[in-house]
Amino acid sequence: MSVAKTNFGKTSAGEEVSMYTLENKNGMKAQFIDYGANLVSLFVPDKDGKLADVVLGFDNVAAYEVNGCFFGSFIGRHGNRIGDAKFELNGTTYELEKNDGKNNLHGGTPGYNKVMYQAETGENSVTFSRVSPDMEQGYPGNLEISVTYTLTDDNELKLDYKAKSDKDTLCNVTNHSYFNLKGHNGGDITDHEVWIQANGFTETTDDLIPTGKIIDVTGTPMDFRTKKAISKDIGADYEPLILAGGYDHNFALDKKTKGVEKVAEVSESTSGRTREVYTDLPGMQL
Repeated sequence: MSVAKTNFGKTSAGEEVSMYTLENKNGMKAQFIDYGANLVSLFVPDKDGKLADVVLGFDNVAAYEVNGCFFGSFIGRHGNRIGDAKFELNGTTYELEKNDGKNNLHGGTPGYNKVMYQAETGENSVTFSRVSPDMEQGYPGNLEISVTYTLTDDNELKLDYKAKSDKDTLCNVTNHSYFNLKGHNGGDITDHEVWIQANGFTETTDDLIPTGKIIDVTGTPMDFRTKKAISKDIGADYEPLILAGGYDHNFALDKKTKGVEKVAEVSESTSGRTREVYTDLPGMQL
């Protein structure tokens, strides 16, 4: 196992940005930068052992500074949308940035993907940490936040998050990587096949805020209980798909237990690569 640090350039404010590369005994490699704690690349073997970078990323800091698609990003303080860009907590209403129409998306400014982090390397890991100050993005509490990326010799990339606040607050962090199992330059992903163990999905308003109603997937393009190619139904004349511009929905999982279990899978036949999703939570976003 090796951990290397190299220069990745400077931000527009003149901050030095470093790239950290984790590589295991099999040649699998993951690369991250301390600007935004972004996952830049992930080289994974195919069925023949050939490595390819399966996530989307950029090769310069400037692109990350202007990127609005959150490639490989550390998302926070709150991932996804908050309706009307406000919430109530302990009797107090907190107003957030309206950065997605009238709603708030992925926390606000500065996004967790647009700030510098302190980096600490381990034998096979790198940890990025910072303090998000009280009322940053409009959220209460000084939040000590970190993400640790660990690469194992079993070809696992693990993400571990830690957050500690000195006030009650909202915190819902995530990673926003885009995967192409053929490799990032392998063309589109419409031939990827998806299976999701879900009998329903959450209905949304026109601006993608959940209404609280769960819609049965039976007989709709949202039914992934039998594995199918993404291309099969993504262009269907179906209002939820039209509103979201494709699949951008929360699926209500049909879990068999309260523990961690497999709930979804995406595979690509040419490379033989498969990504599996395990969770103990009741929903997942596609």
